[in-house]
Amino acid sequence: MKASPADARRHWLARLEDGWQAWRQRRGLRRGLVPTVIPFAGYGTEDWVRVLGRVVLRRPGAAPVDRFTNIRGWRSFISIPLGDIEVEVVAGGEQRTIRSDRGGVLDATIQVRMPRGWVAITLRAAGDEAEAPVFVVEDGVGFGVVSDVDDTVMVTALPRPLLAAWNTFVLDEHARRPVPGMAVLYTRLQQAHPGAPFIYLSTGAWNVVPTLTRFLERNLYPRGSLLLTDWGPTHDRWFRSGSAHKAESLERLATEFPRMRWLLIGDDGQHDEQIYGDFATAHPGNVAAVAIRRLTPGEAVLAGGRSDAETHDLGRTRWVYGDDGAALMVKLENLGLLPTGPA
Repeated sequence: MKASPADARRHWLARLEDGWQAWRQRRGLRRGLVPTVIPFAGYGTEDWVRVLGRVVLRRPGAAPVDRFTNIRGWRSFISIPLGDIEVEVVAGGEQRTIRSDRGGVLDATIQVRMPRGWVAITLRAAGDEAEAPVFVVEDGVGFGVVSDVDDTVMVTALPRPLLAAWNTFVLDEHARRPVPGMAVLYTRLQQAHPGAPFIYLSTGAWNVVPTLTRFLERNLYPRGSLLLTDWGPTHDRWFRSGSAHKAESLERLATEFPRMRWLLIGDDGQHDEQIYGDFATAHPGNVAAVAIRRLTPGEAVLAGGRSDAETHDLGRTRWVYGDDGAALMVKLENLGLLPTGPA
């Protein structure tokens, strides 16, 4: 069969990956594997929600707890994604139908009236069913938090070129330790700004959302939505750009929440400052402040150096720097984003 113009435009590695995954899907179905919906935490407003999740093939009869058990990243990576499958979404008493993408990922916005706060929606695919949590932002809430993950909420201590492979193949929440003071800082932000959404923005693969979710819960970070990305080739390049993923996610949040002012939290390991700075320049009204954690000398070496943006003119946006959560807490108190006094 002759390739369509759209197929011809895709990167040859993407076409190769699609062929490989299609063969794995056919083989898995012949072996009797069945579709499984893995729910991710979504977000939205009282008028719409963004539904996130993934559809993979699993052994029939596997306990539902398999979605949340502690398995290393490489086992998540070798799971067989099920692309282009219909998934029924039940939310707010209404039903919608969405489809998984080529990597089995569910990422769709549906128009539906929802109560504010954390709510559950139902995802159904080929006989499997799962409940996905969704944080519905109350109308009028004007403050939210966007946080990087690696070296911001958890200590990575790995060369940046190895991060994608580590997150995909090795990641175990017990193998990571939290950045000192950051969970306390985030909890204080949550208390000071009731109803604020928390978005954890990472360049890791969707495969490891359950592992990262367990890490955040185990270390008492506020509950929030994780925005990750596909690992591997795209339609026009051999490997997905993590920086582009972050920039595009921020642009989407600015469109979805035009009156929201975000506190952007990251680290000075090369890219966060540039990404946040570009976003603040384009959307100054959507940025409450930027908080940057300074890497230790050892972490900076592994990250390939640190940015020197702290010495530059950063425009109208308020920027603060600190070595850990405690130091950033004091700076954010001085900006009026946290009440002063004991944590």
